[in-house]
Amino acid sequence: MTLTQLRYLVAIADSGLNITLAATRVHATQPGLSKQLRQLEDELGFQLFVRKGKSLDAVTHAGRHVLERARTVLAEVANIRSVAANLRNDARGELRIATTHTQARFALPAAIGALNQSYPQVSVHLQPGRDGEVLAQLEAGRVDLAVISSTGAPPTAGIALPAYRWHRVIVTPQGHPLAASTQPPSLNELAKLPLISYESSLKADSSLRRVFEAADLRPHIAMTAGDADLIKTYVRAGLGVGVLAEMAMLDEDTDLRALPADHLFPLCTTWIVLRRESVLREYVLEFIAQFAPHLNRRDVVRALAVDAAPTDWPAVPHWRERLSAALSDAA
Repeated sequence: MTLTQLRYLVAIADSGLNITLAATRVHATQPGLSKQLRQLEDELGFQLFVRKGKSLDAVTHAGRHVLERARTVLAEVANIRSVAANLRNDARGELRIATTHTQARFALPAAIGALNQSYPQVSVHLQPGRDGEVLAQLEAGRVDLAVISSTGAPPTAGIALPAYRWHRVIVTPQGHPLAASTQPPSLNELAKLPLISYESSLKADSSLRRVFEAADLRPHIAMTAGDADLIKTYVRAGLGVGVLAEMAMLDEDTDLRALPADHLFPLCTTWIVLRRESVLREYVLEFIAQFAPHLNRRDVVRALAVDAAPTDWPAVPHWRERLSAALSDAA
């Protein structure tokens, strides 16, 4: 049994049992990967996958047990490499971040830019996806950390560090009746209008839906998108009123009006999520310090330790506070 065989095994599982895709991800040939899989199964004495012709159809019961252990082994190998790199003061490497489009587009650029200044030999790879996909990539070990938002409790997968809080805004064209009103929009007004929001709004447990249901109202979700820029595009096209994260509104969006919705929708928190018991490279800690400067580096490392007690994180800043501080620094 080799680490290469375990890596190929995990790649196959994470590629939806698609051998061709798995081979591409691990930079191997399809015949070479299949040969290593057969050798591993021969050594173990049982099949790890159910075959259907030449294709893999499912993971066997025994295969699930081996996969779980293989992930643990590969995670520990990665930890050993991180320890060694830190001891060598190696400033080279990769930072892989799974996140949503909104975070990648509007929240992360400043922190990634600062990281590049301190660690120019570190390449950053963003892997945008939907909320559920982001955490799945972290759990599968394909990324070093995830950046994701929620309105309630922190994500239960991994160790969640609170980065900042934010609210939604209602977005309309400048000439829209809501924009002309001297009063902030009400739920009753919004329930009568076609809304354009994130794809998560379609879920039964969507916080947006829960707010309307609590008021015995039903929102008219006319359109959804996973991309805040697309939401703004279709607001401009007159398809409806946008409901999106406040950080998605930029100074150049002069043809749009962002109306406060703090009184309508619950406060959201953006989290940095790390794998439990992982050893972080120094540049990962630097990225966290840039993205969430209120978090103490020692507390972050301590939170990842085995059997660590829950950390009492300091007060989490609001996006508007971060924005105000950034503008002050620029001035």
